[in-house]
Amino acid sequence: MTEATDLAERAGDRDPRVGLRAVAALRRLLEQLETVQVRNARHQGWSWQEIATELKVSRQAVHKKYGRH
Repeated sequence: MTEATDLAERAGDRDPRVGLRAVAALRRLLEQLETVQVRNARHQGWSWQEIATELKVSRQAVHKKYGRH
C-alpha cells in the first residue's frame, strides 16, 4: 500500500495545495477500494444488509450506491 502511505503522508503537508490534493486522491482511492470489496462480498453471497452493517450505513444507502453494479 505504498500509494496510500505516500498519500497519507502528503495529506499532512504544511502546504495546503499538496495536502488537499492528497486528500482528494485518498478519497478516490477509498471509493475504489470500497467498490472492490462490495463486489467481492456480493460475489460471495453477502446480503445488502450484511455489507451495510460492516460499512456502518443503512441497507438502502449501500443498495442505492452499488445496486446497479
